Amino acid sequence: MENSALPPSPVPTQDDKTLGIVMHLLCIVGFAIIGPLIIWLMKKDQSPYLDAQGRELLNFQISYFIYAMISLVLVPVLIGIVLLIAVGVASLVFTIIGIVKASEGHVYRFPLCIRML
Repeated sequence: MENSALPPSPVPTQDDKTLGIVMHLLCIVGFAIIGPLIIWLMKKDQSPYLDAQGRELLNFQISYFIYAMISLVLVPVLIGIVLLIAVGVASLVFTIIGIVKASEGHVYRFPLCIRML
């Protein structure tokens, strides 16, 4: 079994699902790292579901922030413009998928994500 696999989580409560959705929505409205971080820090010890959801979402946001910074550095070479657009679109699409999965009580495993937490 792989070390980076998410542990099986118990069935989340409706409040857990709602907070999972809120964590993702905060990313869309401009609080990409700080919003989910606050909720995760407050609830990680109370809910295994929100702990897993928060870790995954924070890893995703930090990873895609790094990808955006690399793309910005590459803008003078022109490929950075295309990469920046791709990172922005991918971030929005994957966040929407994460919202849908959170509403179903699942933790979405984001693609191309560096697992730091």
